[in-house]
Parts: sequence; structure tokens; C-alpha cells
Amino acid sequence: MNRFSGQFLILLFWAIFACIPASAQDHLARFEAIDVQAYVFNLQIQDTDNTIQGEALVTVRFKKDQSEVVLDLANVNEDGKGMEVLGVVLSSGASGTLAEPVPFTHKANKLTIQHVGKAEDRATFTILYSGEPANGLVISENKYGDRTFFGDNWPNRAFYWLPTVDHPSDKATVAWAITAPNHYQVVANGRLVEETDLDDSTRLTRWETSVPLATKVMVFGAARFAVEQVGEIYNVPVSSWVYPQNRDEGFYDYEMALEIVDWFINHVGPYPYAKLANVQSKTMFGGMENAGNIFYFEGSVSGKREIEGLLAHEIAHQWFGNSASEASWHHSWLSEGFATYFTNLYIEQKHGRDRFVEGEIEQRNSVVAYSKKEFVPLVNPAITDYMQVLSTNTYQKGGWVLHMLRKQLGDDLFWKGMRTYYATYTHSNAYSDDLRHVLEDVSGQDLKVFFDQWVYRAGQPNLDVSWSYKGQTLTVDVIQKQAEAFQFPLEIDIVFEDGSTIRKSVDIASKSTSATFTMEKKPVEIVLDPDTWLLFEAGQVIAL
Repeated sequence: MNRFSGQFLILLFWAIFACIPASAQDHLARFEAIDVQAYVFNLQIQDTDNTIQGEALVTVRFKKDQSEVVLDLANVNEDGKGMEVLGVVLSSGASGTLAEPVPFTHKANKLTIQHVGKAEDRATFTILYSGEPANGLVISENKYGDRTFFGDNWPNRAFYWLPTVDHPSDKATVAWAITAPNHYQVVANGRLVEETDLDDSTRLTRWETSVPLATKVMVFGAARFAVEQVGEIYNVPVSSWVYPQNRDEGFYDYEMALEIVDWFINHVGPYPYAKLANVQSKTMFGGMENAGNIFYFEGSVSGKREIEGLLAHEIAHQWFGNSASEASWHHSWLSEGFATYFTNLYIEQKHGRDRFVEGEIEQRNSVVAYSKKEFVPLVNPAITDYMQVLSTNTYQKGGWVLHMLRKQLGDDLFWKGMRTYYATYTHSNAYSDDLRHVLEDVSGQDLKVFFDQWVYRAGQPNLDVSWSYKGQTLTVDVIQKQAEAFQFPLEIDIVFEDGSTIRKSVDIASKSTSATFTMEKKPVEIVLDPDTWLLFEAGQVIAL
């Protein structure tokens, strides 16, 4: 997702979501026990109130013998919001034919189904429930006063309205059957399989996927839309769903997606989903990369095409974050850092190196400033409130890690590594070390030190540099002022009075490094990192 429709969006909603309980996300034991294969959500929405009526079919594979299945589902809270489970039934057959009731308990946001399953057995449970979502499904009015419904699950908010294993590493296919007043159009993951008017006022809309998704990007949206089929790229239909009141502006702005999808397919790999719908919506984020149907904030439509970077960021997520997903929220830079840097790469190839470098410098400055407030590593297991993952570390520092990998590997191996990583983890999950192993295999390089210091350690180098020239010898002294030394090559340009330069590289491996070079004439200046490849804080650069 893109959190930068304005920093105020995060600040506004921070307090609301800071109370998401970490206890609701204790998944490790479940991962060893069950694997959800498929969800079918039959939901009824209405205009009379915000209550939803739900019937969820959840198909589970047992990894080992078990006597219960535990799903995440919010209980009714003190405000009367939440889900009430009306019954659970064990289904049989591919059609989910109802069989027998199953005992269950529903407390502490956990739905525990009492069922004995043997290793490699499969079972489908039909869960009947209803209630007003306290979160996760945004039911409100849009900026034109029209009533709307938009799923907004990231990071672990699906459980507020859907019975799921609400964790990115347990992926499953999903089918949606939304019954709604017929003045709504419904968009959801996957391909459209049915749209039927049940009577004069009610419409059934069904969408379904053939590939597994994480719950964080498993949503539907219902609103009054103007819909344009923009075109197809490699048989992938791309469409725009905008509010009718800003139809012309929205179609114009969102049309840019076609070119962006084309670029990513050609640079990364095949598009992973049945379609791409770009949707104007109510979301707390600047954009939310829901798989195959991206939800953008309402103000994204202006008719001025100011959102090229936003579109590229969310479209990048279809490959990185949605299909090749982080295995836990602590490794979300594999999603957000990738989307940040691949947006930069798209900008570089379309608008040139100067604009690209300008963005890299701005993002580097943000990383350095953030580290002075929050001195934490890129992968930070101490985070328990996963909204805190949305930080400069995850986005800009994650992007900078990829930028430095590109420099270390070279463009050819970098792109081969990115394509190989994506191909390896398509529709799957990865940790940071999985990326490292792929890049090591592709390049033949040992990247452990690189990952240890840039991914698992806090901060970045803070450099003071002094230089002197005597007897045709240039001496360059580099001091790392931060507590722990980093290892990296430091490129410098040696500038002479006539404007000519000589490029040198100094291998830095300790807190203090001295390098000497033979020069026939005296330099007038030393420029650090002239091509913007190193994440560092520049201190003094002085001539002695």
C-alpha cells in the first residue's frame, strides 16, 4: 500500500488501530496444524443498517491429527459491534452440501470449532454469522454522500468481519457472493462469474479466484461506479472503477495503469491475477493493493494525472507483496520496500536518471531522519502492533536496500535475481533470507554480511571524511561515527581545479580507514558517493 496520500492519513487513524490485540494473532501453533485451502463468502449487505449477514465456507487441510480448528473472528464488543456466530456445520462434497452441526466456542476473537481431523484430511465448515463490523469493512458515505462498502483488511483486520486465519502466510483461494441492493456495483478479487438481478431491488454478484491469496488483500467493494474497460495487456483486462460524479477525471487518471502493467510484465514476469481493476474507494491508506482490485483513496482522482507514482506503487504490489508475499509482517519490506523501489525503477526508465536520483536522495534523507527518532532494524521482531510496520524503514529503507543490492550485483544480475525471486515465490511466501539465498544462487556472491548489516541491524554509516595532498600523494581518511562499523565500498570523485574528475573506490571495513592515491596535481574537492548508491549520513568533508 501507499501510505503517502498525506502523512495525516496515518496520524488520523493511528490511535484507532493501535489497539488491535497481538493476542488475536498467535498463529504459530496453527501453522503446524492446519492449512486453509479455500474460502467462500456469501454476504448480504443492506441500506437499512450496517449489519452484514454472512455464510462462510472454509475448507481446511489438516497437517497433523487435530481435535479442533481455530479461526480468527471478532466477538461483539461493548459498543455492540462485532460478529455473532449463529451456527457451524460440517459440510461434505465439493458443493459444500450441509451435513451435521459442529460444536464451537467463540470468545476472545477466536472461533474454535470442535472437530477431529486426521493428518491430510480435508473438511469444509459452513459458518453462519452476522453483525456490524467494528473494523475491516468500511461502511460509510463517500465524498459525494453516496453509501459505500469497502474491505480494508491490512494488516490483520480481516477477522473483524470474516472468519479466517488472518495471517499473510496462510493463503487460500476465495470466492465472493455478494447480495446487495441493485443500485450497487460490486468489485472483488478474481474474475466475474455471475451478475443476476434476484428481484426488482436486489442483485447477486459473484467473483472468484483460481489462485491463493493472503487475507490482507482479500476484499470486495460495493458502490455506485462508472466503469471503463481500459484495455488488455497480454490478455489481462485492465479496468477503472470511479465515482460517477468524477467519471471523466477518474477515467483519465486511472488510464495510466495500462502502460504501468505492461512495464511490470516485461520487467518482472507474468501478471499473477485474472484482472486488474483500479478502484476509487474509501480506504484509510493512500492506496491498498488488494489482489486484482486496487483500492485508491478518494482524492486520487483529480484529472491532472498526479498519481503516476501511486499507481506504479500499488501495481508493483501485485507481484511483490500480493503474489510473492512476506511470510510475516516483520518482513514487510519484501512488500513495501519492493513497491517503493520498483516505482523508482519505473520512473527511472520513463522519466530519466536525474528524476530517479532526486527521488533516491529524498528517500535517503528520510531514512536518516527516521533513524534518529526510531533506531530499529529493517526487520524488527519487537513490533507487536503491526500498524507500526508502516514506517520509513519498511518503505524507504527497504527500497534503499534493493538499490544497494542493484549496485553490488550489477544491473544484469540484479534483474535476473528479481525475476528469479518472483518466479520462485509466486503465490507463496518468503522471509528476507529467502531473498538472500535466491540472490546468492543467481550471483555466486555471499550476501550474508550485506543482509546482516542492512536488514537485521539498525542505522546506517555516519561518515566524517578528511583529505590531504602532499608530494603527489592524496590521503583520504574516513571515520564511521556510529557505534558499530559497516562494511561497504565508498565511491569518491576527486575534483580538480580545471573541472576534471577521477573516480576512486575505498573499501570501508572498520571504524577508521585511510586510503592513499598518487595524483599528479592537487585536488580541490572530494565528493562522496557521486552517483548516489550508498545509504549513509554525510558528516564533515574537510581538506587538511
